[in-house]
Order: sequence, then C-alpha cells, then structure tokens
Amino acid sequence: MYLCIMEWEIIHIAETDSTNRWLATHRTAGQKPCVVVADYQTAGRGCGTNTWESERGKNLLFSVLLHPKQLPSNKQFHISMAVSLAIVDAVGQLVGDLSIKWPNDIYWRNGKLAGILIENRLQGCTIKDSIVGVGLNVNQRAFLSKAPNPVSLWQITGQETDRDQLLKDILKALDHYMHDGALGAPYRSQLYRRKGFHPYADKDGVFMAEIAGVEDDGHLLLHDDNGQERRYAFKEVQFII
Repeated sequence: MYLCIMEWEIIHIAETDSTNRWLATHRTAGQKPCVVVADYQTAGRGCGTNTWESERGKNLLFSVLLHPKQLPSNKQFHISMAVSLAIVDAVGQLVGDLSIKWPNDIYWRNGKLAGILIENRLQGCTIKDSIVGVGLNVNQRAFLSKAPNPVSLWQITGQETDRDQLLKDILKALDHYMHDGALGAPYRSQLYRRKGFHPYADKDGVFMAEIAGVEDDGHLLLHDDNGQERRYAFKEVQFII
C-alpha cells in the first residue's frame, strides 16, 4: 500500500525480518524520503545483538530512509537528535513524563517506550543515506521477553492508540527537526536523568555522576561525585536503572 504524506512515501507490509534490512535491500537508490511500516518483524533488531519484542499488529515498527546530503558526516548525531525529539513531540500529545535516554531511547518515567537504530552510509564528507529504524510500543498489553523495563502506551493510558495517526505525527515532527540546525538545547532539555546524581557503570565499575552535557558528535559528558569529568561514546557507559 502506497500513500504520500507531504514528501514521504509510505510502504506498508505485513511482515519482514527487519524494516531496516528491507529498506537497505529495496529502496536505497531512490532520492525520495521513504518509510516502510511492518505489522510484524521476525528479526527486529536493537543496537548490537539486542532484539526487539513486538506482538503482531500491536506496535509501530518502521524504518525511514533519508538522504541528508547537506549534513556533514561529522554532524550525523543530528539525525539521532531529530528522530528522538520527533517521537517525544508526537507521543507527548498522548502522555507526559517522556524523556530521551542518551543517545536515543525514548523513556516514560523509568520504562523504555521506544528504541531507535540508525545506520548511516557515508560518501566522502557527507552522508549518502541514513536508515532509521524505530520500534515504538503502542498497543501491546504484556511483554514476555527478559527485557528489563519495556512499557507501552496502552499500559500507560489503558486505551488503544491509532498507529497510523501516530506515524503521521512522528513524520511531520521529523520533517521539522531535520531542517532545524540547532537541536542541541532542545535535545539536552529532554534528557533522561538530566538533573541530579545517578548511578552509572563503565569498564572500571559503578559510580555516581550527573549529566554535564552532550557534545555535537554525540559523546556524553558526565561529572562524577569526585568532581572528575568523564567522556563516553555509545556503549562505553551504562545507566544503572
């Protein structure tokens, strides 16, 4: 099924192994922003070796193909901020208490509501294309995997949410944020644990720290309770929840 919302081409499929993989196989040659939405993924992926649990037809599983050639490769974290903020904006019309757990998990209080997987292909100093995969827990009522803290909109509100309308709202917000060159401040204002000291863990063990900032390239800056500044790339530090 094809339809256009603004400049987006939306493709709806019943099932695939991974919407990111589907786009990489079928659509990277095109120039038009494209979205593929699946009712079910047989091998939905998170970052690294993580998987994403989703009941068939209940949640919002989609991948977006972008061609942000105007964006330098050293600014690719802009995509992560834009997608995170777009989801917070759209879902924020339905529930409060949302935040972005660095770098781009969407949280409701201490529960994980959405995960994002971004795969960029670089060409010289620019980004040739970017595939952004999103798993957003919408109408699922129970989670059976060993994931520690999933939560869905249904569990929060007790009501069914229109997945198609929610996707339209996310895409509208994403279009806005991708064309906004100054996302650092709004992104930092939405960060999970943006205030106060909290437990973290790195290769040396557990420590207490507060968020000091996020650099333009996405590195997380923490100040620990000994006054030391710590700088981390993705996967180098863990939030203890």
